Amino acid sequence: MSDFSKKIYAFDFDGTLTNCDTLIGIIRFARGTKGLLLCLLRFLPLLVAMKMGLYNNGKAKQRVFAHCFGGMTLEAFNDLCRRYATQYAAIMRPKGVAMLRQAMAEGSKVVVVSASLNNWVEPFVASYGVGFVLGTMPEVREGVLTGRFLTRNCYGKEKVTRLLQLFPDRKQYYLVAFGDSRGDTQLLDFANEAYYKPFRD
Repeated sequence: MSDFSKKIYAFDFDGTLTNCDTLIGIIRFARGTKGLLLCLLRFLPLLVAMKMGLYNNGKAKQRVFAHCFGGMTLEAFNDLCRRYATQYAAIMRPKGVAMLRQAMAEGSKVVVVSASLNNWVEPFVASYGVGFVLGTMPEVREGVLTGRFLTRNCYGKEKVTRLLQLFPDRKQYYLVAFGDSRGDTQLLDFANEAYYKPFRD
């Protein structure tokens, strides 16, 4: 540590800090269980192709997102996201929350790097004092969600790219990373210290 001027903790969100997939969660919250099942059935071939590596993860997620939330006003969507985070705060893993708090207590920088949308990730982590969320951003025109993404899906190597945009001088910090899926592999490989599937009982 003596060669580094600061320490940064980078956390994946879905499955790492939470015990579930929050895109699935917010669709169920917005549309109910029946609406979620109808959505999954509609996109089942696409989702299977994605899992098999035959279809791009970001494009698949964008199509599901567009179907469920395209056409909503940004104001209504953000309100939905805040209510979802408030009512489902218990999906945060207690050991993950403890690590967030420990990292901030020692004065380190803490960043959540997630393929999920900032709109609902931020309300989940803001109450713990997390100041940096690098997630996928929705495209908005005239106050309405187009259903497309403004940024690249923050998944895989895009997580490293986004982290370097925020903290470009890699030689100046010691990076501790936490993840739970293949979408976190590059981030974990990039870190000085990496933890795969942490915070589980």
